[in-house]
Amino acid sequence: MRIHKRDKARRRVFALLLAGVVAVSGASVLAAAAFAGQRPWWSQQQAGANGQVGTVACGDVGEALDTVPEAAQPDVDRDLADLDVQVADAYRSLAEPGAGGGEQRVMGALAQKRSATLQKIAANAGPDSGLPKDLSGLANCAVRRDLVVDASARDFSADGRGGTTPDKNAASAAKSGGLGRSFVDIRSVAPNTAKPARTGNANGTFTSQCGRNENRHLNPDNVIVAPGVSNGAHHMHDYVGNKDTDGFSSNNKLAGAGTTCTNGDQSAYYWPVLRVLDGTNEKDAKAPGGGKDRNIGRILQPAEVGITYTSATGNKVQPMTRFLRIVTGDAKALTNGPANAHASWSCTGFEDRQLADKYPICPSGSRVVRTLKFPDCWDGKNIDSANHRTHTAFSKNGSCPKNFRAIPQLTERVAYDVPTGVRFAVDSFPEQLHNPITDHGDFINVMSRNLLDQVVSCINEGRRCG
Repeated sequence: MRIHKRDKARRRVFALLLAGVVAVSGASVLAAAAFAGQRPWWSQQQAGANGQVGTVACGDVGEALDTVPEAAQPDVDRDLADLDVQVADAYRSLAEPGAGGGEQRVMGALAQKRSATLQKIAANAGPDSGLPKDLSGLANCAVRRDLVVDASARDFSADGRGGTTPDKNAASAAKSGGLGRSFVDIRSVAPNTAKPARTGNANGTFTSQCGRNENRHLNPDNVIVAPGVSNGAHHMHDYVGNKDTDGFSSNNKLAGAGTTCTNGDQSAYYWPVLRVLDGTNEKDAKAPGGGKDRNIGRILQPAEVGITYTSATGNKVQPMTRFLRIVTGDAKALTNGPANAHASWSCTGFEDRQLADKYPICPSGSRVVRTLKFPDCWDGKNIDSANHRTHTAFSKNGSCPKNFRAIPQLTERVAYDVPTGVRFAVDSFPEQLHNPITDHGDFINVMSRNLLDQVVSCINEGRRCG
């Protein structure tokens, strides 16, 4: 059995999230009183009359899970994926023109479907799952009109029609609102990066050169969170490293696959694609993960991809185990809140200025940069956990939590040549509205033992390898 205890802080975060979604007379609303007079983080955004669009917010069932029996994990993962489908379908129904009058019907039907699926999850996960006995709070969802989406992702239709003329000058466009409220000129951001607390001398680095996804390995699956499910992510992923990664990849399949990495690293590295909204579309404009999930526009191939391992604290690290799964960021951070949002955005030449909830407008000649830092502590036992998080952790104040060990910290740095003045957006679950705070990354370690030992020795001995 997988047993993973969440700390009190995590439980409080989940309780607040769940308290924010209640059902009243069959219609879902935000329960602001549950925050004891505190304005929730999402209501602090500036909402404009022309840019405000509602979305669907539900309690994150996966985040609630503490324990799932090993044999039941596949069924639970598939049921969790079904919950995502239900939310996406409800959002599509509400977003269709003329669907406003059917809000109560749509949300009522969603609650019924979620209730049935939650009963299955609770039965499979067992009494120690961490799920509340009363599942109604998780079944009922809210229509959230306080969450803001700007025009950056709504001006182009899935069939490629519509759209506006791209702004000719990024700075003037930002000033006039032409790029939308989700964009900010990086030059207007003050330096905000601080050096992490380092308590040791393990300052080496190890780099895997894995290319820029030149072979266009793309799919909308997520083998970590939704194994055995097609379109489990509802957005397209870029992959480097392991060539056979999809929603149906077993450990044996990953171990037998080729790799794009020059050092034989067969690990799977992946993240949501970035799309430019210039009026053109990909061949997935009417496909799952693409236009059917409201991910439209032209997919940008990365101009740079960096796969680097370091010690986050300077303390000596220990090897990861083969097939360890690690995720960073939160694909549902728009509705979940920022507790697990660890991705950031910047521009080359300005990477001392990092943005969490805005897209950067970069000067001419500067590339848009996404930085995805992964947890650097591991419980030393489990390759995964019920909620895919609690077997790993981020170090704090230079050390790992009790009973966790320091491991090499993976950083995925992905840079793009974005045309000046053209809007862009990261792929997301449809109801997450392409918000930059939902950026995230995934990793499955498929290194050989020799390579794992090499990573650790390079870091601990202060050498630069790769």
